[in-house]
Amino acid sequence: MTILIFFAVIVALIVVHELGHFLAAKAVGMRVDEFGLGYPPRAWTIGKWGGTEYTLNWLPFGGFVKIFGENGEAVAGSDAGGSQASNPNSRSLTSSAPQASSAAADSRAFTSKNRLAQAFVLVAGIAMNLLFAYALITAALVSGTPRALAPDEIAGARDVSLAIASVLPGSPAARAGLAAGDSILDAKISSPSMIGEWRATDPKSFSDFVARSEGNPMTLDVLHDGKAETLVASPATGAVISDPSRYALGIEVATIGVVPLGLATALSQGASLTWDSIVLTAQGLAHFFYGVFTLSADWSQVSGPVGIAGAVGGASAQGFGYLLSLMAIISINLALINLIPVPALDGGRLLFVLVECALRRPLKPSVMQALNSVSFAFLVLLMVVVTAHDIFKIVG
Repeated sequence: MTILIFFAVIVALIVVHELGHFLAAKAVGMRVDEFGLGYPPRAWTIGKWGGTEYTLNWLPFGGFVKIFGENGEAVAGSDAGGSQASNPNSRSLTSSAPQASSAAADSRAFTSKNRLAQAFVLVAGIAMNLLFAYALITAALVSGTPRALAPDEIAGARDVSLAIASVLPGSPAARAGLAAGDSILDAKISSPSMIGEWRATDPKSFSDFVARSEGNPMTLDVLHDGKAETLVASPATGAVISDPSRYALGIEVATIGVVPLGLATALSQGASLTWDSIVLTAQGLAHFFYGVFTLSADWSQVSGPVGIAGAVGGASAQGFGYLLSLMAIISINLALINLIPVPALDGGRLLFVLVECALRRPLKPSVMQALNSVSFAFLVLLMVVVTAHDIFKIVG
C-alpha cells in the first residue's frame, strides 16, 4: 500500500508541474507535441488531442512536456526546408502528422516567441507546484492535523492526547526510554506506600500526579512511532529548576489534538504557512548546495525516492492531513529545485533565455544540448548517491 501511495503522490506532483508548462505553452500559442508521464522509452500512447500526444513512459520518476522548437528545431527546420527531423535529438511527430510549412511551424515554435512568453512557460511549472502546495496545506488545515491546543480548544478537538514535547538529557524519562513525540496514554503508581492512576490530557494534572509519586516507580503506557509500549520510570527531585524539591520525570508535555479550521481561516493560515515553508525550504537547499561545493554537506538531511517513499508511508499512517502536508513540502521542494540554474532544470532553461536576451541572439542548439546532457548526467549521479544513502540508512 505504501508503494501505491508513494507513486500516486509522485504522479500527482509531476502532472501538476508539467500541466503548468502545458497550459502556459498553449496559452501563448506554442505547439505542444507530447505530454509524457515518466521518462522514455515510451510504454504506451494514451491518445492524441489538440495536436498533442499523451504518453506513458517506462521510467516513472519524472515527466515532460515536449514543446516544438524548445531545442532549436524550428530554426533547423526552416534552414532545411521545413524538415523537423533534421535534429536527431528531437522526437518529432512528423510520421503521424502532416508537415506544416516552415513559416507556420516557426510561428508556433518555442524559439519564435518573445523572451517574455518563453520565460512565462518555463516559470509556469514552478508556479503550479507552489500553488498546489498552498492548496494542499489549506486542505490539510480544513481536514485537521494534530497540533498543540490552547485550553479553550480542547473541548472542540478530536484525537486529543498528551504528547511529550522534549526530554531532559540524563533525566528519569530519558533513562526510561521516553522520547519527544511520544504520547502518554496512561500512568500508574503501584507500590506498598502508594497506589494511584492518571488518565487525562492536560499537562498540569499529569505533572501534579508525578509530583505526588514521592519517587515511587511509575508505569507509563505510551504511543511511540505508532506502537503502544509500556515503560517504567522513577521520578526524581532536581529536574525542575524553579522547584528542586519537586518530583519530576524531566519532560515537557503539551496537549495535542485535531481541530479542523473553517475554509476562510484555512485559506488565510494556509497562505502564511506556505510562505514560511517556501522560505525555510529555500534556506535549507541553499545551505545544502553550499555544503556540496565545500564538501561539507550533511547528507543525512537529504532523501531520495527510497527515503521519500518511507516518509509518505509514515505520513499516510498518521492520517490524511499529515499526508497532504508532506505532499505540500515535497511540492515546494520540487518547485525550488527546478528553479536552480542548472541547464537540465527549468531554472537552467530560464538562464538560457536571459543570456539570449542579453546577447540579442539565440544560442546554438548544439551548445544547449551539450550543457543539458552534462547537467542531466550530474543530476542522475546525484540521485544515485542520495538513493544509495537512503538504502544504507535502512540497512544500517
